[in-house]
Amino acid sequence: TIPLMKRVGFPATKAGAVEVAASTNGQLTPPIMGAAAFLMVEYVGISYLEVIKHAILPAMISYVALIYIVHLEACKLNMQGIERLDRPTLAQRMLNWVVILLGLSVLTLVVYYGIGWMKDWLGAGAMWVLAPLLLLVYIGLVWYATRFPALEEDDPEEAMGELPPVGPTVKTGLYFLLPVVVLVWCLTVERFSPQLSAFWATVFMIFIVVTQGPLKAFFHKQGEYGKQLKQGVVDLAHSLVTGARNMVGIGVATATAGIVVGTVTLTGVGLVMTQFVEFISGGNLLLMLIFTAIISLILGMGLPTTANYIVVSTLMAPVIVTLGAANGLLVPLIAVHLFVFYFGILADDTPPVGLAAYAAAAISGADPIRTGVQGFTYDIRTAILPFMFIFNTQLLLIGLTGWIDLLITIFSAVTAMLVFSAATQGYWFTKTRWWETVLLLLITFTLFRPGFWWDRVYPPTEDRPGAEVLQHVEDVPADEAIIIQASGMSIDGDEVSTYLRLPLPEAETPAERLAAAGLEVSPQGDEMVVDFVNFGSIAEQAGISYGWSIDAVQIKKERPPKELMFIPALILLALLAFGQLRRRAREQTQPQNAQGAQGT
Repeated sequence: TIPLMKRVGFPATKAGAVEVAASTNGQLTPPIMGAAAFLMVEYVGISYLEVIKHAILPAMISYVALIYIVHLEACKLNMQGIERLDRPTLAQRMLNWVVILLGLSVLTLVVYYGIGWMKDWLGAGAMWVLAPLLLLVYIGLVWYATRFPALEEDDPEEAMGELPPVGPTVKTGLYFLLPVVVLVWCLTVERFSPQLSAFWATVFMIFIVVTQGPLKAFFHKQGEYGKQLKQGVVDLAHSLVTGARNMVGIGVATATAGIVVGTVTLTGVGLVMTQFVEFISGGNLLLMLIFTAIISLILGMGLPTTANYIVVSTLMAPVIVTLGAANGLLVPLIAVHLFVFYFGILADDTPPVGLAAYAAAAISGADPIRTGVQGFTYDIRTAILPFMFIFNTQLLLIGLTGWIDLLITIFSAVTAMLVFSAATQGYWFTKTRWWETVLLLLITFTLFRPGFWWDRVYPPTEDRPGAEVLQHVEDVPADEAIIIQASGMSIDGDEVSTYLRLPLPEAETPAERLAAAGLEVSPQGDEMVVDFVNFGSIAEQAGISYGWSIDAVQIKKERPPKELMFIPALILLALLAFGQLRRRAREQTQPQNAQGAQGT
């Protein structure tokens, strides 16, 4: 896609940066998330479907914003769409996409079940049947390709004038899908490793490059088989040289990153980093999150996705949980793990390492550092998401009350991300002025976290004395939790005070509900003293110990919905849009007037 973007007018740096942003976000997208989704099931203790549910909305709005950023970049460059020889209607384009998706699905199913059944039936002799069958299919597809006029070769360095017709293009290159068949076959049927599967798919691709010319000459009855075979060998040598040259920069960056990661993990510097965050933040939640994000970027340099997640979640997730609870912010564990995972993955496009930026720059021919910087400017939209869903867990589809709440959350999140993209690109309907950028950022913040302003007018919770805990336990529905502020001596001998979420089973009286959670208390002034904690109970798992005191109980207050803050934000957004549209109209009429005056 990078050469294609360059040909339609994107500068090399921006073409590489778009691909960098798109590929790194792929590791954050369910259902696989670079295999980290399966690790989250174990680390967080929730089901696989729950992990997918919580991660899907941030991933979707991040990609929607990237598409919008590409659109804004094209508008800033005043780019025009490429003409097609057979421009289809909208219905035809939708049908083409459906056919492509269904075709790939059918191809995968045929490979998995068809070849899998033959392997079970033929046993060890399956390879001697499947390999000749694959060869026959390849020869048949080459023969089919020769029934259509050969496509005109164009110069990749020149700007693209018009897109070729889809039908003939696909029909003359169907045999290039066969390496994908080999890849799926090796991965799903033979159960080879990804590296070995890619190796055999590449070997078959080499075979196609060398033999396609002589086969086409044979079916066209043109002769010159030796000349076509020589051209295939030349093409193969050129591709090997190009691949090796492009891998040099990636290899150097990977080796350097390995040294950095090895130093961090083997010397224990990572643990010092967590203590540093606790000390330097001074209990400030926002500073703590910023420092955690920076350290996650450092720890994630050069690591594969799964190793990346293991490192950042092990070292940095406990910091957010502990400091957040100490300051009254009880963050769901999945939100914490997604926070550190997002910034660990963003290390792939963050200079000075930025492996994805080096890979993209090798293809685009641009400077790797500039590509990484440009890619990170595109990925700022992804970087703000973790901060937003830490404070507004509705973005992770947590705490929603119904379909209306879900639709409002999706609408506000997508709108906020598009507005933020316009603000960071400095362009909406036309070039934005500095005060418009400030207002767009303010609107973004309001749409992402309406509770920030609403909490100033209507506080969401109130702390009541711990001695009243039994009264509030009676009002908590069955199998829900009560939030308490508890203090006492930690295992290390330090005095701690923290907020805890204590789930309460169903029972007849408040005291019996606390006892069912493994907690026995007695009043002492405005506090409740913990007399006993059952081993392995809910209370012990929540972090309460014998001898602690319950200083306060947090209760929710009745207040209007915080989503009312969307109304002034959307009105301000509409006014900004109106002003930009008028300014764009004036800017478009000025050149026309100037041309008219010059003609006169």
